[in-house]
Order: sequence, then C-alpha cells, then structure tokens
Amino acid sequence: MGKGRDPDPPCFRKYGLPFYSASWVPSKKIFAQKLKQKQESQKEGEEVATDDGSTLTSDTKANRSYLAFAGGGGEGRSGIPNAILLADFDFSSNSLSEQPVAKLGTQADLPYRMAVHPGGEGLICSLPKSCRWFKWDVLEDEGTCKLDLISSEKVLTQLEDIGQQLALTFNSEGSVLAVGGEDGYLRVFKWPSMEVILEKDDAYSSVKDLDFSSDGKLLVSLGNGGPCRVWDVTLSTVIASLPKESDEVFGFCRFSQTSDNKQILYTTAMRDRGGSIVSWNTSSWRRVRSKQIVRDPICAFDVSADGRLLAVGTVQGDVFIINSLNMKVQTVVRKAHLGLVTRLTFSEHSRALASTSMDSSVRVTVIGDQKRESGGSVWIIIFVVLFAILVYFLKTYGAIPHL
Repeated sequence: MGKGRDPDPPCFRKYGLPFYSASWVPSKKIFAQKLKQKQESQKEGEEVATDDGSTLTSDTKANRSYLAFAGGGGEGRSGIPNAILLADFDFSSNSLSEQPVAKLGTQADLPYRMAVHPGGEGLICSLPKSCRWFKWDVLEDEGTCKLDLISSEKVLTQLEDIGQQLALTFNSEGSVLAVGGEDGYLRVFKWPSMEVILEKDDAYSSVKDLDFSSDGKLLVSLGNGGPCRVWDVTLSTVIASLPKESDEVFGFCRFSQTSDNKQILYTTAMRDRGGSIVSWNTSSWRRVRSKQIVRDPICAFDVSADGRLLAVGTVQGDVFIINSLNMKVQTVVRKAHLGLVTRLTFSEHSRALASTSMDSSVRVTVIGDQKRESGGSVWIIIFVVLFAILVYFLKTYGAIPHL
C-alpha cells in the first residue's frame, strides 16, 4: 500500500471558506479596556454584564492570541458562506483552534479586505459596494474571557455606495484611515470623525496597496496605471513618485524601520525572471537595492513590526521569510497552502507569521530566535576548531596514538 499523506500540523487549519484577508487582533488591549470598564462599574456598585446575562469575573488578561479572517464564496450559489471568523493561537503548543471561536456571517456580501483598529476599537471591512464597521465583544466562557465580533450600528456614510475597496489601512495610532478603490479612487480620513484629509478620484486606474509610515506622516500607494507614490498626509500632496524599471510590475508596498531606527520603504516587483523586493531611501527616494527572492509571482507581502523580517507568499502556496539586513531567506515553508497565498501578517511582537489562502486554509509559522540560533552555531564552530587544534597537538607530541 502507498504511503498516506502526513497529517496537517496543529498550526494549520481549514475553516471552510476561501480567505482574502487576515489580521492579528490586539486582544490584550481589548481585554484591558473591558477590565477597566468593570473596575469602574464596581466602584459605582454595578456589575458588567455580557450579552448572555453572565458577569465578567475571570481574568481578562488571559493568555490568548486572536486572529481575524475574512472571506467566502461571493454572490454565487456555491453554498460557501461569506463571513468574518475569529480563531485563537496558542504559542505554547503552536496550535490554532480546531474550529473558529467566533463567526459572523455577512449574507450575500463578500468581506474582501479589512483593517483592524490598532487601539482595539473594532475592525473595518470592505464589501462589494461599501465598507462596514464591526466591534468586539468580550464574553465570559467557562471561567475565561472569550472574544467575539458583532455588527455595529455605526454607519460610515462617507464609505457607502463607493464600490469595491481593494486596500484599507489605519496609521499606527488609529487616528487616520486610508482606503483605495477598484475604481482608482484614494480617500484618507481622520478617525473616528471621518473628516476628509485627502480625496483623489484618479490616483490610479485601480488602487492595489496602501501603507502608512510609522510616524503616520507619510502614506505610500500602489496601483495600476501609475508609479508608486508617497503622499504627505498633512499637506495632502505627493512628495515622491518612485519609477519602475523596464519590465517591472510593482505589487505591494510597506514602510519599515532599519536597525538604527531610520525609515525605509519596501516594494515588491515582478519581472520575467521572478519576484523581487526593492528597498528605497526615504530621504532621497532613490533605490537602495533590489533582490530577487523567488521565481514565482509574489501574491502577498508583509514586514514585521521590528523591521527585522520580510515575508512573501507565492501563487504556488509557498511562504518565504527573509532577513531584512542581508536580504537572505531564513525560512521557507514549501506548499504552506495548496492554493495561492492571499494574505500574510506578522504578529505584533514579530513572534509569528499568519498566512491565508483561497484553499480555505490558515497557517501560523512561529519565528525562531535567530540571534540565539546563529549564536549557538558560532559556538559550535568554535568548539570544533578548538577540538581539531587540540587533537593536532596531541598527535604531534605523541600523547595519543595516531587516528
């Protein structure tokens, strides 16, 4: 009999619908906010009740890491639902929950892209014609706190009936929101007032990706029909246009920090020979370097919060984690997914990378301590060299028989 397929690891799960977006959830901030509300209510002699009537008596600092995923089957009659899911990940056992811990259906509307508010307020999700706001709910579940997602009554009037949005992102403080549409319309708002900062109806033929600099002063945009552009958010003007070379096609853009706390910009680029990562100086806006990483098209990209790591996903379902200092691949997960990788997202403290695919799968890849690993390797090499020298001298002076 032929050898059967190896079972999937616990860090890999299939949740029953194609995924197009993923994000780590700032659950500790959410639980801390709920705990603060509880303490304030207790001072007033009240209890904090959950939707099911129970009271929050457990420790809201429970050690859980949550992930949010969005996707589905669209408007067709495939029978595949459209939904936003929550799953939890246990770092100690390197495992995702076997089933979603929460699931919120969106009926006939496919949730395509989403952005989680960094302060824990909720998340915004793009649907075929508009964007909707969802908020977190904290419930008590058998002595521990459980995170849930519920629909919000908040209506984003400025984002109603604007068509499909392909890019959504908050700045690091959660005070500014940028959205880019399939129609090429770029919009930037103050959050939560939704006061308009920037509107450009012909930024591109279609906006593909957006990202804020760490200080929130700059916004980088990528799209079809134009170069990579850098915007001054305060002045609402373009301050740099980054040109492509020959046959390049830009795909994704991310700001990051260097080891000496300087800012750097990365873009991915496809050529006939494969997918590359291009780095840009954020003072002169000149190319620093371009390094080919893979031969296949890059369909997902992210940068870790500490700036040490970059990650790319390919149409073949492979995931590559790259050291940003030397641009060398340090981890490869071949066939991380059976379908193309749709989203990559590093955890807040750069401890793990989550990836999703159209094959309905989710995977979390834990990042090893590279300093410790490389340091251990160096000591092993030193030990081997010293041992060889010792053997040489012992043999030379006849202290041991020749080997």
